[in-house]
Amino acid sequence: MDPIRVLVADDHAIVRQGICVLLAQYAGIRVIGQVSTGAQTLEQVSQLQPDVVLMDISMPGMDGLEATREIKTRWPKTQVVVLTQHESEEYVFPLLKAGASGYVLKKAGGDELVEAIRVVSSGGTFLDPSIAQRVVEHALQTLDENSPVPRLTERESEVLRLIAEGLSTREIAEALKLSVNTVITHRSNIMEKLDVHNRAELVKYAIRKKLIQI
Repeated sequence: MDPIRVLVADDHAIVRQGICVLLAQYAGIRVIGQVSTGAQTLEQVSQLQPDVVLMDISMPGMDGLEATREIKTRWPKTQVVVLTQHESEEYVFPLLKAGASGYVLKKAGGDELVEAIRVVSSGGTFLDPSIAQRVVEHALQTLDENSPVPRLTERESEVLRLIAEGLSTREIAEALKLSVNTVITHRSNIMEKLDVHNRAELVKYAIRKKLIQI
């Protein structure tokens, strides 16, 4: 398989260099560029078309939130993993809503960061355990039991349940003995029917309808 092509965006040179040295130790991952601002990130995504961007939040000029939103609007196939020291909800939820597929804290180990890169590159979502717990708690606090239930097919319900349980697109395909493209089609149909736009909202719906247990 081709290596996962990663762009590193962080305004601290020593952090960028450390990440590059770290990732060089892992097979199947190749850093194709480093940038220090949000504007540079967009330029390099346009030119290099990376599979994954490791995105810091606090950068001069355009910050990580705005850069993430722009990337997912203009280059939706490029996945974003937020790599930050910020754990508070004021950062987490806006970035997930903007389209980030991963949220990793800088205190995490190298193996966790690499797992996040691999998971999101295959269509999955990776959240630091403490962040994942907050997403679930937020979903539980905002449940709407009386909302109408869109009509999902049996297969769509199975795909939704596996998405909510954290499986990647490839893992769902293997579990249900489907092609990856078929799973992607089901996921698109589910999002259209439920009028949701990211995995966090899908998880919330699955919890509300008791497709997964907490």
